[in-house]
Amino acid sequence: MATEERTWRRPTAFGRREFKWAGYLAVVGFFLWSAWGIGADPARIASGFGRGLTLLGDFFPPDATPRQARRIVDKMVESVAMAMISTVTGIALSVPVAFMAAENLSPRPLYYLNRGFISLSRALNAIIVAILVVKAVGLGPLAGIITITFKTVGFFAKLLAEDLEDIDMGSVDAVRATGASPVQTLAYGVVPQIIPRFAGLSVYRWDINIRTSTVVGIVGAGGIGSVLLTAFNRYSYQYVSAILVAIIAVVLVAEGVSAVVRRRYQ
Repeated sequence: MATEERTWRRPTAFGRREFKWAGYLAVVGFFLWSAWGIGADPARIASGFGRGLTLLGDFFPPDATPRQARRIVDKMVESVAMAMISTVTGIALSVPVAFMAAENLSPRPLYYLNRGFISLSRALNAIIVAILVVKAVGLGPLAGIITITFKTVGFFAKLLAEDLEDIDMGSVDAVRATGASPVQTLAYGVVPQIIPRFAGLSVYRWDINIRTSTVVGIVGAGGIGSVLLTAFNRYSYQYVSAILVAIIAVVLVAEGVSAVVRRRYQ
């Protein structure tokens, strides 16, 4: 009996080779059109690179007077406090939103309502939210806390809702079959399955909030960002460099803590 020889072909999303190459050409053409539209002139880029090196030299060495150093420390502590409060508040708000945004646990109207809120939170950049909140409540760390909390809900609730949709419903049904109430079913059938992921997401979001808290101050929402903007406006580049060193140090510490905690829970 004759056997057919089959040649292996790489899987592709395109039905025909012509469509594949047309897609590649469309992507390249769109890139070139975009570069031309924004004025990506090689000569301009080259001259900007030279000016950038000159500017970079003005940043060294990092320097700050004793008063400026105290200001950096105070505002970094404020940024870390903003991140901590926002993380706790945001996670507390995210949990009910996530449960109501899980398709396998929530009625359709609640599901769509909470998915819409999550999409809204994720669609707006933190700086845009901070500008709106500053206009509403005024300058200061409160605006930053509200901003970061709002962004935390969109991030945390989305990922937690997706984890809830992936749980083993057999365990949930088994708990429900014992006559457990809806609250008991959640406590003993759902929560144990998501605790490790919940802990990892919490620390990861805290790490992100540390970085966000150093930025929102640029628009007056508290934290080290306001000091950074003032230093830039005064062309105090060595002071700017000292502020950046402080931000990088805090972010690296937060990243290390986040990595250690996530490894313990995985």
